[in-house]
Amino acid sequence: MGRPMSFTLYNAPQSTCSQRVRFVLNAKKIPFAEIKLDLLAGDQLKPDYLALNPNGVVPTLDHDGAIVIDSSVIIEYLDEVVPIPESFTPRDPVTRARMRALMRFIDEMPAAAVRVPTFNLAFLPRFAAMSEEEFLAFAESKPLRKEFMLTMGRKGFPQKEMDAATQRLRRTYERMDSEIESSGGPWLLGEEISLADIALMPAIVRMADLGQETAWQDLPRVERWYDAIRAHPAFRPTYYPGSLLTERFPHLRSRL
Repeated sequence: MGRPMSFTLYNAPQSTCSQRVRFVLNAKKIPFAEIKLDLLAGDQLKPDYLALNPNGVVPTLDHDGAIVIDSSVIIEYLDEVVPIPESFTPRDPVTRARMRALMRFIDEMPAAAVRVPTFNLAFLPRFAAMSEEEFLAFAESKPLRKEFMLTMGRKGFPQKEMDAATQRLRRTYERMDSEIESSGGPWLLGEEISLADIALMPAIVRMADLGQETAWQDLPRVERWYDAIRAHPAFRPTYYPGSLLTERFPHLRSRL
């Protein structure tokens, strides 16, 4: 018997990418140490963290000293190194390829689009309170998100950007609906939940947290998918208190 594996997750409660990884860890019942970073305080840009993750984003997984970054990579890695008690990767190569294609779509579309309403609705008051010099310094310090921050500016994304993000999210709900119809559901690839469902989950939960559940109410298959992911045993420990934006930013609750 080898010694037990040790996992440490550097993450942030409200980070959608962090929530993916927490879900897999919880679903597999993997014990892990959690180091919570305050992203608005810039914890992810401190030298000791940048030494682990030069992108300056969360999450980062430390597995027995091996550092794994990028949430999509981390959840695939976890499924490889801890394949039991539950695997989220289809054994059939064709289905596995479909899952990976969906994961690329998810990172390109909803995972990126959801940042626009997130920043405009939740984070903007903090940036608006900064001076122009403070904001530029903050934006310049972000290795992976500098251009995104500079596009947003202290006054937020223009309505055109918000509309574009909403349209990209709508196409996501429609893609979900067609995938579930094709596979027979209830999950994207059929009867078994996969990494594609887990990768998608935080964006859908985020939009619901922002009061946008009506955006998919005309798609009952998507509604059932959302109910199913929330009923999964790993959901509640993943979304522990403080994981939703409305719990951290009281001004959001007044919008709902």
